[in-house]
Amino acid sequence: MIYLLADWFHFAGLANLIRYQSFRAGAALMTALAVGLLIGPRFIVMLRLRQGKGQPIREDGPSTHFAKRGTPTMGGLMILISLLVAMVLWMDLADPFVLACLAVTLGFGLIGFLDDYDKVTKRSHKGVSGKVRLIAEFVVAGLAAWIIVSQISTNLYVPFLSRRYIPLGYFYYVFAAVVIVGAGNAVNLTDGLDGLATMPVIIAAGTFAIIAYLTGRIDYATYLGIPHVPHAGELAILCAGIMGAGLGFLWFNAPPAAVFMGDTGSLALGGALGAIAVAAHHEIVLAIVGGLFVLEAASVIIQVFFYKRTGRRVFRMAPIHHHFEQLGWAESTVVIRFWIISIVLAVIGLSTLKLR
Repeated sequence: MIYLLADWFHFAGLANLIRYQSFRAGAALMTALAVGLLIGPRFIVMLRLRQGKGQPIREDGPSTHFAKRGTPTMGGLMILISLLVAMVLWMDLADPFVLACLAVTLGFGLIGFLDDYDKVTKRSHKGVSGKVRLIAEFVVAGLAAWIIVSQISTNLYVPFLSRRYIPLGYFYYVFAAVVIVGAGNAVNLTDGLDGLATMPVIIAAGTFAIIAYLTGRIDYATYLGIPHVPHAGELAILCAGIMGAGLGFLWFNAPPAAVFMGDTGSLALGGALGAIAVAAHHEIVLAIVGGLFVLEAASVIIQVFFYKRTGRRVFRMAPIHHHFEQLGWAESTVVIRFWIISIVLAVIGLSTLKLR
């Protein structure tokens, strides 16, 4: 809205600041953070009153989690509201990349909301059928991939190698959808401890804010030898908004959590990161920066694969953060050490911009 008004007045006077993506990124971060902190207390009270017993706790989970009974879920709605306010105020909503990422964020958020609602009303941790969820996610991701790919090439760029890519052709549409769905579910699996998923998402969003901005600038992209994607810089504002919304939510999600993100938030944020990575042509870098999410998802896949074939477990419990809890690590220890891993992976991901 503010961007459109400034454009209407041809960015005259102080409105010229609105022209700069770096300024709007900072404004989006602060706006989302302020909205989150403002609505958080009353929103949590509302969720607690409506949900009663809160999010169901797995009976086969770590015994320390039973103390969390009664904590409300669907806190992801706080994140989405904060993010949407920032997007409406500071982003160019006519940009195709923005529309695609918005579709993924809202679409995945709706799917997650329905899953959370099913869990709360039925008092079960199972939620919506996995198959139904995946079909819905691929429909949303497929639409977003179609919008994004209409603006970019179908090449898969390889990090650490200057201007080297794999031409995927029409297969890129499928690949892009898989990246978006995979990112959404990987973050969803990570969201199992207080603050565990929130901070790594903030770190990944901050990393991709830099990547998207540099990718959108032809001068920087040429100098660094990375693919130039016109208008990708607008996504830096979205990333900043995710950071602000995430920080606002973390204020209430810090141990002991007053509210859980739920699938509403984790699916939406993960899907948004996937869509941003596709639009910025840094899909493989997402696997590096979001390596913690990849590890969490891989631990579940490995556990299920070996258990079905051998009847034995590779990990004491999956996802892998529960494995470390079963080894005796305190929840706060797991969370902080995983945050450290996320920071290290983000630095490695950023290094791919120069080491080519």
